[in-house]
Amino acid sequence: MRISRIFAGLLLAGLAVSAPAALANSNNVSMTFLGPAGNNAGGVYTYPYNFSINGGASTALICDTFNNEITTGEHWTANVSGLLSGKGLFGSQLLDYKAAAVIFQSVLQGNLSATTGNFAIWALFTPGVKSNPFFTGSGAGSIDTWALTYAATLPNSAFKGFVLYTPIAGTQSRGGTPQEFIGYNPTAVVPEPGTLLLFGTGLLGLASMIRSRLARNPE
Repeated sequence: MRISRIFAGLLLAGLAVSAPAALANSNNVSMTFLGPAGNNAGGVYTYPYNFSINGGASTALICDTFNNEITTGEHWTANVSGLLSGKGLFGSQLLDYKAAAVIFQSVLQGNLSATTGNFAIWALFTPGVKSNPFFTGSGAGSIDTWALTYAATLPNSAFKGFVLYTPIAGTQSRGGTPQEFIGYNPTAVVPEPGTLLLFGTGLLGLASMIRSRLARNPE
């Protein structure tokens, strides 16, 4: 997701005001963008993006959509659904969503930087991201290859803690349709012990791959 830096310091515009028809759906929430946390690379801000959801405290989410822009204080209505619901902006690209979750989990556990991880997620859904100099120099392409291969081995139950916040077109306070975001609630589902072990093993593999790459190509 691109965020124009000129807008990053705008004042918070207030709580979201959504269309009555959209709010009738109990799976919908109002989202207000509080601003990025400051991480940036390749000319754009990266995870975390801070939101007030239904007027609540700040919540950090990661973006899977690169080509549009949002600004601090912008608000809209989003549909909340499971990662593999098929209701996201990228619909049937379920393996890509799984890979995005694997990468996000790696970021959350400190095995992967927020900037590299976010670029890897963007490239899963927007191939044009691969031409960004940061993507080519960070090793994000290798992370995508690993995440897609590894995600395909995991049962769907391993992804039930991941949630999509998909914007509803026409509810935004400015500009075009906002971006889609991924959140993680580890208490939403408790995977079976075997699933937890498999996921953890994969994260260790990713960390090892990144360390090996850095050793070969020190900055």
